[in-house]
Amino acid sequence: MRWNLRMKAAERGIWKSTEMRRRLAEAGLEISAGKMSALWTGNPTSIRLDDLDVICAVLDCCPTDLLVREPDVVAARRPARVAEVRSGPVITPRLGRHRSVPPA
Repeated sequence: MRWNLRMKAAERGIWKSTEMRRRLAEAGLEISAGKMSALWTGNPTSIRLDDLDVICAVLDCCPTDLLVREPDVVAARRPARVAEVRSGPVITPRLGRHRSVPPA
């Protein structure tokens, strides 16, 4: 996931984190300068849903506007073995003595 707060804020004419912090405070969310800096400059490791709700209200957006999926990053993290197993030959069970019949 990519955190898209600065872009959404810029679309609303908010160019500085201090301005965003002031607007969040007006909406009832008091954020410390350190936490605001972390939200503004990078990808937060966690965010409370209540805080996300207020941020979305201030920016007039949805959580999906702030949290952008990155499917290429997910695909790059997938181990190579998983891809090989999925694309490998179809394995059919051998029936014989001391073997059970597969479920129907």
